Amino acid sequence: MDIHRLHTGAAEAVISAQGAELQSLRLGGLDLLWEAGPLWPRHAPLLFPIVGRLQGDVLRHRGEAFPMPRHGFARDRDFALLEGTATTCTVELRDDEGGRAVYPFPFLLRVAYTLKATSLRMDIALRNPRDTPLPASLGLHPAFRWPLVPHLPKAAHCLVFEADEPGPLRRLTPGGLLDPTPQATPIQGRVLPLDQDLFAEDALIFLESRSQSLRFEAEGGPTLTLRWEGFPHLGLWAKPDPGPAFLCIEPWEGYAAPEGWDGEFADKPGGFLLPPGETRRWCLTISTEG
Repeated sequence: MDIHRLHTGAAEAVISAQGAELQSLRLGGLDLLWEAGPLWPRHAPLLFPIVGRLQGDVLRHRGEAFPMPRHGFARDRDFALLEGTATTCTVELRDDEGGRAVYPFPFLLRVAYTLKATSLRMDIALRNPRDTPLPASLGLHPAFRWPLVPHLPKAAHCLVFEADEPGPLRRLTPGGLLDPTPQATPIQGRVLPLDQDLFAEDALIFLESRSQSLRFEAEGGPTLTLRWEGFPHLGLWAKPDPGPAFLCIEPWEGYAAPEGWDGEFADKPGGFLLPPGETRRWCLTISTEG
């Protein structure tokens, strides 16, 4: 497995060719990413061409059924290195025969990382080279250490959103599909006090998020800021007690198929159609600045 290592001063990042996945990130003297382990062996997977699950894990297109795993296949494919320096790298995934067996569309997916002394920026671009619209979803799934530093209790942490978040939120069914019933949000204005019990029923899903940034912070501890562009939805997830020590903060464009929906992939709620010849872009910046 190819590894791309970025560094500048005390800042360091490691990106794997498999899935273009960020595997470690050190900023401000802190190791920020979950180190992976048996209970969840990933760090920060890229979700494409779906976020969540489809009914029966099947993508339907023009009367054919294609097997599509949860969160798509990009996280398990090798991206080609296009360019790399001490502080940047750009990788790319194109459709091929193996990929078309599960996703029957030409595409070009490019991911670029830029490391600075106090931040890491991830830019994603999806191009549609075909002459018909490209149906897709795309999401990020970074897992941050929780607690941010070992001596702090988990309950000392909170998320502070850029804007008021009145909700509602959604949950997943036991089968991993979107529950159609809205629920009251646990966010209090702009603040979500963090507790492992929040995740007893799996992820918190905000389909109508107003924020494009948030702070993950701890009383008497450090602050981590996430800013994103192009993602209208947000998921929060952790393993319920006695789960491992991570919190996933996940900007998405797309979400799991609603329970009972089993139609054409191009018509899936939450997805998008990328017009012929066009490129769609997203970005995420992780920083130790306020």
